[in-house]
Parts: sequence; structure tokens; C-alpha cells
Amino acid sequence: MMSAKVMLLGDIGVGKSSLARRFVFNRFDSDYKTTIGVDVLTHDVALGSDAGNATLRFVLWDTDGDFGARIFETVYLAGASAAIVVADATRPATLVKMSGLVAKFEERFPARPVSAIVNKMDLAPDFRLTDEAASQAGVLYASAKTGQGVEEMFLSLGRAIWRRTTNIV
Repeated sequence: MMSAKVMLLGDIGVGKSSLARRFVFNRFDSDYKTTIGVDVLTHDVALGSDAGNATLRFVLWDTDGDFGARIFETVYLAGASAAIVVADATRPATLVKMSGLVAKFEERFPARPVSAIVNKMDLAPDFRLTDEAASQAGVLYASAKTGQGVEEMFLSLGRAIWRRTTNIV
């Protein structure tokens, strides 16, 4: 079994913890405490025939949204295999932050997978980035509350990690 450290990055309150909990425990809690520092969760996923029937252990590092770009100055990112950068569909400023964090991660960890996720689609079902902006950034849409897009996003990222690790494109 492979193991991959995956960073959850994004502004405070965008739903990083909720996405992680939906993925790991398949549940949503409307009451949550703000993450202070980093919480670590693990979850094993069968990647399917597209990835040689491999199983990947996601080691999710759910970071404090107050870090912002300073997260790249910490030791938390050491050994990161990939990142999930989250924005909130109801807060446009978080999209700008998401874009900046994606660029910083790609600069710091070239060729490592990074997923840009617009969360809370249940609160803004008609929200969409322009097609050009979404395709350039590879943006996905999800809702931790309903589960929409969560499993698919993690599975897609897991397969990208597997391909990079096994050098299969």
C-alpha cells in the first residue's frame, strides 16, 4: 500500500475540515471548531483498475486557514505528495486566495498534483467560474455538506499521485 501526505490549504472557513471529514467519515457536522495548527486524518482508498488496483493511504494534513501563504514557510509542507486548495463558492475573495496558494504550491513542488476545489456548492448552486478560468486551473466543484464531488475529487487526486509515483502518465 502506498501512502501520500496531502495538504489541505485555503482561507479560514472554506470547509477544509468539512471536506476531510466527509471523505474520511462520510459525514458532515454543522458544528465544528476552527482548526488550530494542523489536524491529521488518514483514509485508505482503492484506486481501481485505472491505477493498477492499488490502494492509497491518504494522510490528510488539514491546515489552519490563518496560515495563508505563510504555510510555505513552515515545516508542515515537508514531504507533501499533493495538495487540495479550497475556496468557498459564497466568498469571492477566497477564490483569489485559492489561486495564489495553487501557484505557490506548484512553484514549491513542481509536478506534484494539486487540486483546486470550490466548496459549498450547495449554498451557491449556480456558481461557476468562467470556463476558461476553470479549465486553466483545473477547478472542481464540491459540497462537503451534500457530499457532491468529494469522493470523485479525492479519487482523481489519488490516481494522479499514483501515476506520478509510479511514473505512469
